[in-house]
Amino acid sequence: MRDSTTKLPLPVQRRYPKAPLVGVAAAVFDPAGQVLLVQRGRPPRAGSWGLPGGLLELGESLADGVQRELREECGVEIAVGTVAGLFEPVTRDAAGEIEYHYVVVDFWASWVSGEAIAQDDAAAVAWVPLDCLNSYAITADTHRLIERAHALWTASRL
Repeated sequence: MRDSTTKLPLPVQRRYPKAPLVGVAAAVFDPAGQVLLVQRGRPPRAGSWGLPGGLLELGESLADGVQRELREECGVEIAVGTVAGLFEPVTRDAAGEIEYHYVVVDFWASWVSGEAIAQDDAAAVAWVPLDCLNSYAITADTHRLIERAHALWTASRL
């Protein structure tokens, strides 16, 4: 028996959720202005490249969540900037049912420390110059977000 102070994490139903799931992600820039990308290790979009991030935990602030996710997924510490955009992916199955639905708050961030290594659900990581983004077949939405985040990151350094 557990008392009222013991909290167990509830399992998250990612596939066919009852409500949209809240996620956080970051366009992280190193001192040279390269952005950190991850290759997804599991659905949805397994094998595709994008920004590192994941689901927000209950009671966690957005900034704390994105710092934790970057630590867990890539092994890096970051300084979180401001919100750079929102991403609202909805994936439907062959029958038209909503299989995945996320609302992701995307930040820009600066790399602070740590060597980027694929961990957790990341299959690979890469520091990518902005003029090489097309080599990673990221979505057009992600490309635009990275450009917006880079402009915010650059302005913060002036």
